[in-house]
Amino acid sequence: QVQLQESGPGLVKPSQTLSLACTVSGGSLTTNPYYWSWIRQPPGKGLEWMGAITSGGTYYNPSLNGRTSISRGTSENQFTLQLTSVTPEDTAVYYCAKGGTWWDYWGQGTQVTVSS
Repeated sequence: QVQLQESGPGLVKPSQTLSLACTVSGGSLTTNPYYWSWIRQPPGKGLEWMGAITSGGTYYNPSLNGRTSISRGTSENQFTLQLTSVTPEDTAVYYCAKGGTWWDYWGQGTQVTVSS
């Protein structure tokens, strides 16, 4: 069974870059076709798909205005998220998940707070 685990700092200062990693176990990150997403949920709000890395390319939610970058990690079964120029509105629980537009496996989520 596929398992995903997010990791990264829980506190980021405004204007800095948020960086998270997702480690995948129980399955290959690159067996075609593949789809791996980052999703977040701000407090009191719904889920927001941020983007995905797939066998066909990398795709981003345009509402994030080009601040998002998703790529393969330094480890074989890892992919990463970077979100630049963060503000307190980027405070959320961040999830990685298997899938592009629907997701069958999720990480447990990691709380990221943007505050000075």
